[in-house]
Amino acid sequence: MRFFITGTDTDSGKTYVATLLLRALLAADRTAVGFKPVCCGDRGDVHALRSAGSPGPSAEELNPVFFPQPLAPLVASWMANVPFDFPAILAAWEALAARYEHIVVEGAGGWEVPVTPRQTMADVAAALGLPILLVANNRLGALNHTLLTVRAIQSRGLRCAAIVLNYPHDERDSASISNPAALREIFPDIPLIEVMHGETEVDLADFPLD
Repeated sequence: MRFFITGTDTDSGKTYVATLLLRALLAADRTAVGFKPVCCGDRGDVHALRSAGSPGPSAEELNPVFFPQPLAPLVASWMANVPFDFPAILAAWEALAARYEHIVVEGAGGWEVPVTPRQTMADVAAALGLPILLVANNRLGALNHTLLTVRAIQSRGLRCAAIVLNYPHDERDSASISNPAALREIFPDIPLIEVMHGETEVDLADFPLD
């Protein structure tokens, strides 16, 4: 199981879903690690992935490109006066791919967040060539954001293998109640997985990913 997790926006729940999957893989006696190609602000997400996955890799191995400012990678690289290092990402990926069968890759921000003036996080995903797992925050606006992102993924010739609708709060409103049915109607061929607030484990059988 190797796939790239993207979100409809920042704070959609990518790290939460990634860590749930890593823990599920380890519980099934599988060796698995997370990979965060780009991280901006601090390495909290990286440390969460590292804690949830198999022991061994360092934070630097799991996160080859890091900028200290909590900004889009393009701007964070300007602030740090450090160029975006695409080859470092590919080298780190190849090193992990040679050692681990199961790798959960987590993007930074949303699908088209810029990493250079001419490249976005979508180019990172395309370079890895993995199926995409799209995490959406289940709230008003999720339908628009999900439609835009799925179509952008498909326009790259990549497969959106599943949509994860993340419920970050216990409260429900009309949008969060109706969104699942609408997404199943709009995307009948893409599995929809609902992850509830506070959930501590997921069933791997719900994730039909290669």
